[in-house]
Amino acid sequence: MQTYILLTKLSPELSRQMKDRAKIGRSWLDQVKEKCPEVKFIAHYAILGQYDFLDIYEAPDDEMATKVSMISQANGAFQAESLSAIPYKRFLELIEDI
Repeated sequence: MQTYILLTKLSPELSRQMKDRAKIGRSWLDQVKEKCPEVKFIAHYAILGQYDFLDIYEAPDDEMATKVSMISQANGAFQAESLSAIPYKRFLELIEDI
């Protein structure tokens, strides 16, 4: 399984629904689990800055990671970006081959 980082920026409309945040987040997670059962979430953070949330998860491939981002956008995310992540130790091993 490949590790991915999902950065999510909520739409202004969804940002104003703070009281419903838990329900909206649960609905999103239920959809991801239903449509992407292979995905395993490792961590979920609310963050300050350009994005509202950061999720770390594992997926079998880029297509599944794309699907996670698309589900986020279909549920009101203004922007959803999945980035592939390589463990630092593996990164250093790759450098040895250069």
